[in-house]
Amino acid sequence: MSVNSADIEQIVRQVIGQMQGSASAPKKSAGPVPKTGRVAMLTELEKFELKEYAIPALGDDDILVKVEGCGVCGTDAHEFKRDPFGMIPVVLGHEGTGEIIAMGKNVKKDSAGKPLNIGDKVVTCMIFKDNPDITMFDLNKQNVGGADVYGLLPDDDVHHNGWFADYIVVRGGSTIFNVSDLSLDLRILIEPAAVLIHAVERAKTTGILRFNSRVVVQGCGPIGLLCIAVLRAMGIENIVAVDGEDKRLGFAKEMGADNSVNFKNHSGIDELAKAVENAFGGYPADFGFQCTGSPIAHANIYKFIRNGGGLCELGFFINGGDATINPHFDICAKEITTVGSWVYTLRDYATTFDFLKRAKAIGIPLEKLITHRFPLEKINEALKTNLAMEGLKIAVINE
Repeated sequence: MSVNSADIEQIVRQVIGQMQGSASAPKKSAGPVPKTGRVAMLTELEKFELKEYAIPALGDDDILVKVEGCGVCGTDAHEFKRDPFGMIPVVLGHEGTGEIIAMGKNVKKDSAGKPLNIGDKVVTCMIFKDNPDITMFDLNKQNVGGADVYGLLPDDDVHHNGWFADYIVVRGGSTIFNVSDLSLDLRILIEPAAVLIHAVERAKTTGILRFNSRVVVQGCGPIGLLCIAVLRAMGIENIVAVDGEDKRLGFAKEMGADNSVNFKNHSGIDELAKAVENAFGGYPADFGFQCTGSPIAHANIYKFIRNGGGLCELGFFINGGDATINPHFDICAKEITTVGSWVYTLRDYATTFDFLKRAKAIGIPLEKLITHRFPLEKINEALKTNLAMEGLKIAVINE
């Protein structure tokens, strides 16, 4: 068979066209989609069981993510121990991250407009479902409390609803972000860090929190330590940490606290308040962040703050009981401006990515907050370690 120059030209064009077409159309699967995957199902109080379920067929707007890791939140620990939300049986885990291995044909961009492709590292935020008006570009008047979250979904026929698993099915209508430029440890810290980004944004609405403010942070668990890191990354340097454990106060200084006070070394609130004042060089705080779930701690922090100062209360993620304060002495006479903060908004979540990069750039060792790592098979041990307060951030890592 003879082939003339016109035939050759047509063949070359076809080959080039096929090559260009394959390059411009991202793959919708990294290969064969696994038939099954394990989830850590909380089946009764203080008992996870590993169960294996079929991976459902993906819809055109769905994404299948292979889980790389997930932090253990205090909410997970409360559900593990007491089931306050009445969710058992449930697959927990909402501080997760992983790699896209398959996605529906309609999926092209993440919630911030960044391209999404197979192999990208992602995190999820909210599932809006019946609230389509909330987008990345709204005024964010509603926090995550008005939406569903993976890891806190009732079990259903999908089953792969939380990050304590091998795989998670991200359904259409969810928010998802491409965070391939962050390390695994930093990705695991995104969700808790967003809580502090939101809290600091709430604090800024008072008009009191400034670069030169004296700021007291009460409670040096993961939330309080991340609060210190966010404040330091913003440029606030005069920070005093208050906690009852010297080891955690040491972490506070690594995160950016200038000084610290161990409340166990002081008898009574007056002596403790004086110690905080001395830590600021003889001045009360301009602003306070209350990061514990203790009503006593909430009552105490008013005593640390100057007349005309400000307070952000963010420690009560669940009902921790009533606090006893004196409205005259604690609020009215001092004219303290108080704001509450609970989880985050969608825009806070995106802002968190920039905070993490900024913190890393200025040398805040955020990765040190992850003190314990467990495989999925040892998730019960991971939760018990969290409840025993033996570390800071506990993570479940899939090798």
